Amino acid sequence: MSTGPFGHTTDCAAGGNELTEGPREQAREALGRRVAQLRSDRGWTQQRLADRLALSRTAVSHIEADLSQPSERTVILLAGLFRLEPSELVAGTLYPQAKAERLPPVGARYTEVEHRVRVLDAELAFFAELAGPARDAFVRRWRSVLGDLACVAHDVDEVELIRAATRRVSALQ
Repeated sequence: MSTGPFGHTTDCAAGGNELTEGPREQAREALGRRVAQLRSDRGWTQQRLADRLALSRTAVSHIEADLSQPSERTVILLAGLFRLEPSELVAGTLYPQAKAERLPPVGARYTEVEHRVRVLDAELAFFAELAGPARDAFVRRWRSVLGDLACVAHDVDEVELIRAATRRVSALQ
């Protein structure tokens, strides 16, 4: 048994994945309400969330108001943006059980930009003491990688991550 972030437990010992109520008996929550709360907790507008999901703001509004159920694809994307697994996002909600059972157990929690910047930070810690040609090659390589990422990044958070990473690399010279 493991407890998810919303107070529900998952019994995987018997090979299943049935969700049971947590220690506090809670009424099932609307998925839209949970999405709205998670979005609000991050300080995001509906438009910002919509941009990250490649949906319209109206579609996000309809999901949050429970006027429409998000597709499995949208649930997976939402879970990743909120740093949850898909099953954690829908646990204890009114999301249809049949759709919940089709969700993958694991979803991507980081974008390509976030992943690359984390790799850069790890390499910066390791290679901080480089000097001469090795340092120059390191800086050139990462400037190229960050430049390529900057060409395809459209999300404001990712653009800022790239700018901050570029400043860290430039500080090596």
